Amino acid sequence: MWASAVLLVLLGSFGANALDNGLARTPPMGWLAWERFRCNVNCTADPKNCVSEKLFMEMADRLVEDGYKDAGYEYVNIDDCWMAKQRDANNKLYADPERFPSGIKGLADYIHSKGLKLGIYTAYGNFTCQGYPASGMHLELDAQTFAEWGVDMLKMDGCKQMDRHTMKKGYPQMTKYLNATGRPILFSCSWPDYERGAGIPINYTLVAENCNIWRNYVDIQDSWQSVLSIIDYYAKEQDTLVPVAGPGNFNDPDMLIIGDFSLSVEQAKAQMAMWAILAAPLLMSNDLRTITPEYRDILLNKDVIAISQDNAGIMGKRVLQKTDIEIWLKPLRYISYGLVFLNTNSTTAKIITVKLVDIGINPQTMGYALENIYNPDETIYHLSQYEDHTYYVNPLSALLYYVYPSS
Repeated sequence: MWASAVLLVLLGSFGANALDNGLARTPPMGWLAWERFRCNVNCTADPKNCVSEKLFMEMADRLVEDGYKDAGYEYVNIDDCWMAKQRDANNKLYADPERFPSGIKGLADYIHSKGLKLGIYTAYGNFTCQGYPASGMHLELDAQTFAEWGVDMLKMDGCKQMDRHTMKKGYPQMTKYLNATGRPILFSCSWPDYERGAGIPINYTLVAENCNIWRNYVDIQDSWQSVLSIIDYYAKEQDTLVPVAGPGNFNDPDMLIIGDFSLSVEQAKAQMAMWAILAAPLLMSNDLRTITPEYRDILLNKDVIAISQDNAGIMGKRVLQKTDIEIWLKPLRYISYGLVFLNTNSTTAKIITVKLVDIGINPQTMGYALENIYNPDETIYHLSQYEDHTYYVNPLSALLYYVYPSS
């Protein structure tokens, strides 16, 4: 009964406190510069990889030409270090003129001409994390400026704001100013993570009233250990995080690092599977110009994306943990589920035998099919929820199933 009860409770609670801009009804998908390209502003020495309009235009081209846009990836997101080092004579932010000669409006026009959306970055406080001008004293002006440029998503950071207690006032102020522009701008907040780090209790009801997506935990790094640490945090905090997630409002465990330098193919499949189960934004941070086909195929897997984008918007939970095996379950529409078996052991395959009913699958349906997303030949076409079944999971990898009634 766990799954059906949770599904009813969660569906009943979603939307009550949602930010009313009509956006992020499912977890947003796109590309974000930070993890891969950081604050590389040396376009003389490294013109291919520096933070510049050329980089974002080329990523937009790849999103369209390589199938990502058709799969649902629609945002091209600038992160820190795009600004000039000072505001203009009217106190407005503007892009570094050498690296962004077309300005942000020109870049937005290019992105929009591709059928995509542009995201931009600022911070609460006087400076961004890398020391560029931020929005702390200019929230209303910057909201108007972003809207005039045609921005579609705003990430507001905050690591230079020393008094974290002011964030519960400052972020809602930015929400108010974004709404006042009349332009729908998806709002990505870093506020809860900074309160967490400062030991300040987080009011997630207030967060969800003001943000479409929000960071809860530390930045992801290009390592499997970083991915695991984020998954572990979400497991420990799931009773707090699950109720607040839903259409219009999603917890954000940070970027997909699939196709970067560290993850094996099996680890990449595991991150993709877990982010789908967590109802997380799917924001890639990689080089789409050089990504190899096996990683591109993971990011474009339509069945994983379907689990991610299920419009019930429910964040999954860890329902069982035995040594190095974790089982995660995400209720979907139509008495269906996303199901992950995650093996965190680095050297040893794991075998686990469970009944579906013991991990929260609805006992009132007459059996289920388990579609193996990554290995379709191993699909189970009928399994009673009261029947023991054994699952074999390779080291540092995951099995992902779409579970649906078989009769």
